[in-house]
Amino acid sequence: ALSDNGYSDLAYRLLQNDQYPSWLYPVDQGATTIWERLNGYTVEDGFSGNNSMNSFNHYSFGAVGQWMMAYSLGIKRDKPGYKHFILQPEYDPTGEMTWAKGYYDSMYGRISSAWKINNGTLTYTATVPANTTAILYIPAASADSVKEGGKPAAEAEGISFVRYENGKAVYELLSGSYEFISNLW
Repeated sequence: ALSDNGYSDLAYRLLQNDQYPSWLYPVDQGATTIWERLNGYTVEDGFSGNNSMNSFNHYSFGAVGQWMMAYSLGIKRDKPGYKHFILQPEYDPTGEMTWAKGYYDSMYGRISSAWKINNGTLTYTATVPANTTAILYIPAASADSVKEGGKPAAEAEGISFVRYENGKAVYELLSGSYEFISNLW
């Protein structure tokens, strides 16, 4: 809900908070799974509280994983089975997180998405599996500032420019692997 309403900066701050209560607190305490309760263990109280409800392998707070997939990586389904999908990565506007990398294994193959920010330049790589297409929304100062394979993205093979809106260049992508370079300002 935060990213859908223009608050990705807050979503990233919440993601990176490692103080109790937070999603990252259990990770900082050595957790390798998602706990049912944020206070399943605390330094002050140890393993106390209502132990009848204290699973240490529980997906209740796993929505953060969905947020990372759909917003940080920007992989979203548009058609059943990811026959056509959306790539709309949202880099961390706070600047704390400077890269993200991940993938989703669809029934057509692996969809990958990775971004890195360095001195106002976004490097974005993506893979669109065989027999699928994607629409890419890439943050950019202008459509002309986006390159793929060293040339203007609109001239690259497998890429069709759609429009520029709200600080993002929009492209339709055919199956393939891509590396975009975009000037953010």
